[in-house]
Amino acid sequence: MRMLSRIIHPQLEATAHCDLPCGVYDPAQARIEAESVKAIQEKYQGNDDADFRARAIEIKEQRSDLVKHHLWVLWTDYFKPPHFEKYPELHELFNKATKAAGAAGTKGSNDPKTGQELLDHIAQIDKIFWETKQAA
Repeated sequence: MRMLSRIIHPQLEATAHCDLPCGVYDPAQARIEAESVKAIQEKYQGNDDADFRARAIEIKEQRSDLVKHHLWVLWTDYFKPPHFEKYPELHELFNKATKAAGAAGTKGSNDPKTGQELLDHIAQIDKIFWETKQAA
């Protein structure tokens, strides 16, 4: 019975304010995937082979999802209320960036212009991110 009590009610509790030590966050992960998306869009435009284009679309959509994932991790795990107070445009910027990687953006388009728009949003997030890191 005592063993069961220890399992159900552990005495040691650990808490953390993020998934891993904060030094692991970096918008570069989203940027690298977005650069891949744009490069795929450019290759798609330069190739008429149907099989190549089908593979390009599938990979581009996967990479677009990875961009969204990396942005969401930054948005939800790294940035905290004081950041949003200092940079009130941050929520809207993340919303625009994730939508730019979604169906209305790179995931749904083979036009490299949408890839560049996504990279531009990520560059703005990157700028703010590094300002917050320097202030920490």
